[in-house]
Amino acid sequence: MTGPFGDDAPETGGAPRIPGPRWAADDHGVPPPPEEIPVAQAAAEPLVLSHSVLQSLLGAWALAACSAEETLAVEDHLTGCAPCAEEALRLRDAVGLLHHERALDLDPLLRSRVLENCLGRRPAAIPVPDWAGPYDAETARLDALLRDLGEGEWHAPVRLRWFDGLKPAGRDTTVAGVIGHLAAVDGLVASALGLDRGSGHGGGTPGATPLERTEAVWAADGPPPTPAVREPWRDQVHTLVRTVSFAGPGASELPVSYGAFTLPLRDALLDRAFECWVHAEDIAHAVDFPYEPPGGPHLHGMIDLAARMLPAALAERRRAGLAAPGELAAAGAPGRTLHLEIEGRGGGNWYIALDSPGAVGSPDRKIAQVALDGVEFCRLVAGHVEPEEAAAGQDGDRGAIRDVLLAAASLSRL
Repeated sequence: MTGPFGDDAPETGGAPRIPGPRWAADDHGVPPPPEEIPVAQAAAEPLVLSHSVLQSLLGAWALAACSAEETLAVEDHLTGCAPCAEEALRLRDAVGLLHHERALDLDPLLRSRVLENCLGRRPAAIPVPDWAGPYDAETARLDALLRDLGEGEWHAPVRLRWFDGLKPAGRDTTVAGVIGHLAAVDGLVASALGLDRGSGHGGGTPGATPLERTEAVWAADGPPPTPAVREPWRDQVHTLVRTVSFAGPGASELPVSYGAFTLPLRDALLDRAFECWVHAEDIAHAVDFPYEPPGGPHLHGMIDLAARMLPAALAERRRAGLAAPGELAAAGAPGRTLHLEIEGRGGGNWYIALDSPGAVGSPDRKIAQVALDGVEFCRLVAGHVEPEEAAAGQDGDRGAIRDVLLAAASLSRL
């Protein structure tokens, strides 16, 4: 008679069948000789349980949560009880639909997708500009990380790293000190928007560099800064996002001074999003918590900003005698070019003009090519990877490649 699990079910009224021992797949389906079956296993008897108890164990059986004796009793029962066997099949299929274990970290783009879905149903009266999206997303991700920190974790030591143009450099602080630093440099954007209060977090002397602002904030907080830095930082972030949302499309070109150079507001917020992610990783590492890179579109924008800044960084290093002399190239004309190929998340192709910030990178004038992973390139730009260790693939003029990698690392700063 065929039972619900195959042809081995007993005839009606027959004695329950005790399942034989399972053998390994390495035996090619051939059971071991009788003498190899352990005596205790051959003599094992299932528990004697009532039908109602066995029925109540079906869920645990489907989840493989029963003891060995309970499993044997349930499986013996299923060979002779069609209703329980059908229920067991349904439960086992349901278990197969359960999601596999996943990391506790959310997808970096989950917030953007939720907002996009919500706004698709009911558009915002004053939407956040697309060019401010990366800053909005990265500050929100960092704030979610900070929300879960314990009191003591705010004082965990953090090593801030960058490349000073010649060699790796660093500064020791705490998690709270990192947030004070981010608030201080965000103050550059606040100042450009007329929001700088002149003191406190994000404040400082107009025209001060990121380092000068950071030192002022750290001095005001006292050693070491406390978790109280979070609320002023959050308030400043929300004020910046709200202000640029109400400012209109023309605000994207508003100049933001970093002291040694100036960026339009759209690029300054992209720079702030990049630094927020980099320092969020520093914090996550300090408290032993995983942290994902930005989503592909946002990461692509950060890579694009760094690639656009490379010609000026090369020219600055050349003036300082730290890069090989270039060739004369008229502004707007094609010049010697390095092909920067970024692979993986945020990837793409960029053609870097080597001779002058005003020259145009051209595939026809390519003299070298470098291939890098997108996240690895960003860590190079952040000064977290030494130039000699960053390139995944190189081809062409070795001197040009070295100059570009060093210029990329020199974009980093405290």
